[in-house]
Amino acid sequence: MSSAILLKIGNDLASERSRLLSFSYDLATIKDIPGLRHMLKQYLKQLLRISAYLITIRNAHDNTYGYFLHDGPADDPKVPIAPHMTAAVLRSDEPVTFPGNILGIRLKAAGEDTGILWLRAVKFDRPLLKGISAQIAISISNVVSCGEIERQMEEIHRYKRRLDSEKHDLPEEPGANDDHRELIGAGPEMQKIYLAIGQVALSDSTVLILGETGTGKELIARAIHGNSNRKNKRMIKLNCAALPVNLIESELFGHERGSFTGAVDRKIGKFELANGSTLFLDEIGELSPDLQVKLLRAIQEREIERVGGKRTIKVNVRIVSATNRDLQKEVAEGRFRSDLYYRLNVFPIFVPALRDRLEDIPLLVSYFIQKLAEKTGKSVTGISKKALDHLMKHNWPGNIRELENCIERSLLIGTHPVIERVELPGFGGLLSGNVGNGAICKTLHENERDHIIAILKKCKGKVGGSGGAAEILDVNSSTLNSRMRKLDIKRGRFIEQTEHE
Repeated sequence: MSSAILLKIGNDLASERSRLLSFSYDLATIKDIPGLRHMLKQYLKQLLRISAYLITIRNAHDNTYGYFLHDGPADDPKVPIAPHMTAAVLRSDEPVTFPGNILGIRLKAAGEDTGILWLRAVKFDRPLLKGISAQIAISISNVVSCGEIERQMEEIHRYKRRLDSEKHDLPEEPGANDDHRELIGAGPEMQKIYLAIGQVALSDSTVLILGETGTGKELIARAIHGNSNRKNKRMIKLNCAALPVNLIESELFGHERGSFTGAVDRKIGKFELANGSTLFLDEIGELSPDLQVKLLRAIQEREIERVGGKRTIKVNVRIVSATNRDLQKEVAEGRFRSDLYYRLNVFPIFVPALRDRLEDIPLLVSYFIQKLAEKTGKSVTGISKKALDHLMKHNWPGNIRELENCIERSLLIGTHPVIERVELPGFGGLLSGNVGNGAICKTLHENERDHIIAILKKCKGKVGGSGGAAEILDVNSSTLNSRMRKLDIKRGRFIEQTEHE
């Protein structure tokens, strides 16, 4: 075979891979049927060279399969399906062919059947078809779940409007706004989260969000507020672990001028700022016992007093709080008041760790690549299968925040349009010691800084050129200089060290 033919085959494979990656990442953002229809029309005929397609989905109530989406007029699907064809496809994990150049393949998400993709095609690439069907299955699951949440929220809203109309004392509220754009995931654990948001958002009930650090608790709080009747006012946030104990009371309730040293002006606290809106109290488990008492009174009485003030101020505030602590254990050990705990724990939402929802990692990676490529100015469009497999095998002690940091680091140090390699504890040597033996896992920034310093020592401070740190790290020298400035690494001290060694 000539080199020209081999080159053409290589170019065709690269082009097909690029289109498949584009299809995968574009599909991950779809949350409605029109968007899915547009995406399938754009990509399916390019990738599979088909003449028509049809998707049937499973009805969970009676386990039957009905038309969901197809390429053609709404009342004229181009791929006729008989019951025996559906049964045959559901018995196989491979594509099944039928007379008339029709084939069907099961669509499964999180281990469950979601539907069947039907195609009319003379030839097809079996591995490519299976990869595409897996992506379509996840997208359909996402679209269906979002639609179900919208229907539930609209039903709740209609019921509330009817009650309000009967009382004649409250104006009608505008339609509910589905604001889950920052929440990424289509697996069963995330479906529970979406359902919980739909159940509680339109009420004024107090919500307690529980989960490990980095799982996205603040995003849940934003989604609850964004779908509530208070959404037209800004959600106010206070991180209870970010301020000294003597300042948190002032942040929460405000203070009067001269109430303590340094109080040169009156300060409006978070409770007053959140009047008519939502107050998100992050890391609520870090509150001191005396502040727990004052917070409990504010929630119970719906009134506050500024520090140094002499009058009470009525407030209408919805409380959403979050913690990575086990509050039941904190109560049992006397570090958290039981009465405050029961006030906060009206509607608990547990956010699972990333290691318990690994099926969402491809969607999260796609989202972070798109988001961070713009932030970092990198022309990165995807990730290799090998790198994605590494991500799927990691235990993620830092959860989604760790994953986002990993993708940002990979973008910064990479030189290709596709992420070929990721550095993770257990894969890239970023772990100080062995997990499970009391070792400390450093942050990505700490590991990056230590790694660059080690290379600079080895290169005696030389950054560019042959044998320089940039060459060893496989990055552009200007990129490395930029990272050194950001991480406060001074090249000169390594030159001085080597001169005196």
